[in-house]
Amino acid sequence: MAGRQEEALPACFAGLGAGSPRPRQKRGGMFCSVEDAFENKTLDFPSLGDPGPGTPSSGHRRASGPGPEPAAPPEGSAAPGEPPAGCAQSDQLLIKGGRIVNDDQSFYADIYVEDGSIKQIGENLSVPEGAKVIDAYGQLVLPGGIDVHTRLQMPVMGMTSADGFYQGTRAALAGGTTMIIDHVCADAGTSLLAAYEQWRGSADSQACCDYSLHVDIPRWHESLKEELEALVKDKGVNSFLVFMAYKDKLQCTDAQMYEIFCLLRDLGAVAQVHAENGDIIDEEQKRLLELGITGPEGHVLSRPEEVEAEAVYRAITIAKQANCPLYVTKVMSRGAADVLAQAKRKGTVVYGEPITASLGTDGSHYWSKNWAKAAAFVTSPPISPDPTTPEHLASLLSCGDLQVTGSAHCTFSTAQKAVGKDNFTLIPEGTNGIEERMLIIWEKCVVPGKMDENDFVAVTSTNAAKIFNCYPRKGRVAVGADADLVLWNPKATKIISAKTHHLNVEYNIFEGTECHGAPTLVISQGKVVLEDGNLLVTQGSGRFIPRKTFPDFVYKRIKARNRLAEVHGVPRGLYDGPVHDVLANTKAVAPTPASRITPCVAKAQAPPVRNLHQSGFSLSGSQADDHIARRTAQKIIAPPGGRSNITSLS
Repeated sequence: MAGRQEEALPACFAGLGAGSPRPRQKRGGMFCSVEDAFENKTLDFPSLGDPGPGTPSSGHRRASGPGPEPAAPPEGSAAPGEPPAGCAQSDQLLIKGGRIVNDDQSFYADIYVEDGSIKQIGENLSVPEGAKVIDAYGQLVLPGGIDVHTRLQMPVMGMTSADGFYQGTRAALAGGTTMIIDHVCADAGTSLLAAYEQWRGSADSQACCDYSLHVDIPRWHESLKEELEALVKDKGVNSFLVFMAYKDKLQCTDAQMYEIFCLLRDLGAVAQVHAENGDIIDEEQKRLLELGITGPEGHVLSRPEEVEAEAVYRAITIAKQANCPLYVTKVMSRGAADVLAQAKRKGTVVYGEPITASLGTDGSHYWSKNWAKAAAFVTSPPISPDPTTPEHLASLLSCGDLQVTGSAHCTFSTAQKAVGKDNFTLIPEGTNGIEERMLIIWEKCVVPGKMDENDFVAVTSTNAAKIFNCYPRKGRVAVGADADLVLWNPKATKIISAKTHHLNVEYNIFEGTECHGAPTLVISQGKVVLEDGNLLVTQGSGRFIPRKTFPDFVYKRIKARNRLAEVHGVPRGLYDGPVHDVLANTKAVAPTPASRITPCVAKAQAPPVRNLHQSGFSLSGSQADDHIARRTAQKIIAPPGGRSNITSLS
């Protein structure tokens, strides 16, 4: 059997793990191994908040919700609650002969799946009769991908994104992604809890794969504290996003960010940030519109790379002062990536997320003569026009300076984008990437030799599962983990095209990209959903995955630093020497509610100071300073500079 395995593998993987009874292992850092991960035992997952495979958590499943009506399932998919026609719905699967790949090791073994979870890993497994056998010889068996950044229900000017939860998760499965984490973005006047319930209602009735939720904090005020606590303690949310851009709409001040970061640290959540300098962008947009630049090129011109790099540095500084873990979404430029890499090398607890668009293409398309094509690339921060940026980001991702990949999938049709045909600031922002993410990362990082198969698993699933606290249920091929698996053929080729993608938009920003390596079979919740090129999914079958706070992967260092961060004053005797008289003390400003999470002890109020801009003259004859005792007149005998003689002109 070993000879057959070696012949089927491509040359670049033929020698990996061969000739050794022990699996290949990486040690240290984020790729540390998990002892006894492959013993025939069942992990206890009730502590993660899920009642079990195939059962909706917290009883939240409902047939419809306040979100948009789900689209009718196209051919090749099933109606809600019905098994897709032609799909092998066996709960018992035996995957034979594949090379299992985790973030820390690779080895040959068979996998037995039952009731939505992995039951056995090894050779010569004892399985029931009737189990469906899947031939995986010559292929890699990976954990299903986790897309940590999607926006499948993004509200923009009364519109929602073209790919909703059904279409978006269907496309995700086609690309090997078996779990997404979508962003909840509340409309003005809607509470965070109400927005969360709206997202849950839409996702529960439409999603085809497992999902979880981040929550955006669009407008900060004190009453949000209770909502954040409720989301963390009762709703299974452990990550929140703040914006440094979109002035007068979503943008937070530095003081508000500090307060939010302190609160999230105490709650054990992960602080996320959209990093751009909103004030500079606002001024640049006005200037460009005055110059008559209204097309998509105005979008990238108003957002130079420096505004992203500056905001990333500022966010890291604020998070470090608050001792809060920071996750920077949508890393798009070299400058921002370098700032993140330097901070990480200095020991800062910060994570960076390049997306499919920043790794797979460049921003030269903003100057396309085709307005619709140029508008399809509009997203924020913008895709860098520098053609060397994708390779630079791929290098930092491969060496661990950037750790996670998302897609930031938020698509709009050409007609929706055309709302901004006369004003680039009105073009709805967002690009595709949910289906292409794993293809692009393999092509840009693994094929040229920047990373190996284990690193690929780390940046597409494992690191995300660790950061957002759903590991090892997700992100690992191990006994007891969810049966979300991908059979990946390194020899397969696929050309990305809008003609063949599973999206509701006319343009694909990766059009014509040839990828060497692709998924051939995808298993979600223990059921085959992609086989022989046929996508067979069940609408509404996705489960909500609750996530607990204080993930060890993130908070171990934070807790250690908290213990070392205690500040003590220096014991001294009282000063009883002379004190110089001054007219007024430095003006003291009382902290505002948004400036501190815990106000400082009240200081002595400064005495009132006379406003010298107000006249002290009064027609009544009395003066404003009559109550102040007059000083005795003094005659200056020898003034500085010598005496003057006004009678002499010489």
